[in-house]
Parts: sequence; structure tokens; C-alpha cells
Amino acid sequence: MSSFSPLIRPAAGPQPARRSLLKRLSGLVAGSFLAGPLQALLGRATPAAANTLTGGQNVFLGEIILLACNFPPKGYAFCNGQLIPLSQNTALFSLLGTTYGGNGQTTFALPDLRGRLPIGAGQGAGLSLYDLGTSGGTEAETLTADQLPAHTHTLAYSTALGTVGSPEGAYLASNASGLAQYGTTGTGNMAPTGSPGSGQAHSNMQPYLALNYCIALQGIFPPRN
Repeated sequence: MSSFSPLIRPAAGPQPARRSLLKRLSGLVAGSFLAGPLQALLGRATPAAANTLTGGQNVFLGEIILLACNFPPKGYAFCNGQLIPLSQNTALFSLLGTTYGGNGQTTFALPDLRGRLPIGAGQGAGLSLYDLGTSGGTEAETLTADQLPAHTHTLAYSTALGTVGSPEGAYLASNASGLAQYGTTGTGNMAPTGSPGSGQAHSNMQPYLALNYCIALQGIFPPRN
């Protein structure tokens, strides 16, 4: 009597047609407009992939970002007014020129945003004109007499006859005797009423939080159209 041995076959793998379809779909995603956004999304969603995003990816050359960390990412530099070599950054120089400093031959400067708040260049309705790269303002201000509002000081007097002999706590009054009350020269000084201030500067600072501005040294050259 012959024994029966079942034939065990290995599990069937993907059919060639299925394998070909998956390959085509992978190529479609990798080569389509979805590839960039998908990669960027994955890179931002996973900490492990965060260090693969540099200043050259999906940013404009010269773009400024605000960061809470104490170092500039790869492809960026602090906006601290530093001079950088023109020969190694010709594309960025073509955008910035010497607007923020440098000699324009061997070096040019990055914007200096340390302790400063950027504003929109140009002239808004009813506002002053601010050219690109213009800086100004102070952290503290000391008022001068020209900055005080116009005002007057009055001297109170009485048109009635005088009734007391001492000027303390009293008002200048009429004299019925007909004697002169004024002289042509002064022999004394009136006591000052007191100084209302100490001449110290006051702060011009709004509530603030210090962060780091960084500029992209690499990236897409901004198109004009």
C-alpha cells in the first residue's frame, strides 16, 4: 500500500501585473507635483526627518524666518548685521546689495534685527516714508521743553484793598495809600515752586519677547513675475 504525501506549495507572491501596477504608482507619486508637498509634510511631521530640511528647500533666497532656538538652521544665518563674502554669495548679493552695509566689492552685510522690530517699507496712508533698510527709533527718550505741550502759568491777585501785612498764604492786593509798589531793580529772588520731574529718560519699549531672526543663504531665487 503506497503512502500519500500532500504536496505543500509556497505561498503565491504578487502577480506580475500587480507588481507592475505598484511600481507605476510609486513612480507617479515620486515624479508628480505631489512629491514635494508629501516629502515636506513627512519631514515636518517626524522629528527624525526634520534635519533633512535645509535653507535650500522650498524657501526663497533671502527669506527671513523667526525661530525660538539659539542657532541658525543649515543654510541660514542670524540677522545680526554680519559681513559675508560677496564671492561666495553672489546670488544673495544681487538681492540685498549694500542696503544693509558692506563695501559692495568683497563684502556685503546681512540685515541687523538684534533688538529691532521690522516694519513694512514704503509709505502708508497718513504715515512717513520708510525706505528699504532704513532704521531708527530709541529704547529710551528724554523729553525736552520743545516736546512739552504748550501751557501757561497764572498769578492770582486781588483787586480789593490789602488786609494782611505778610505775603505768606496771601494774594497780591491793591494799595489805597497811593504809594509806589514796584521798583526798577531786583534785590531778591522768589522761591521756586519746586521741580515736577528729575529729567530722567523714560522707556519707549513695548512688551517684548526676544527670539532669533534668520535669513536664508540658499534657496529659490525670487522670480519677479
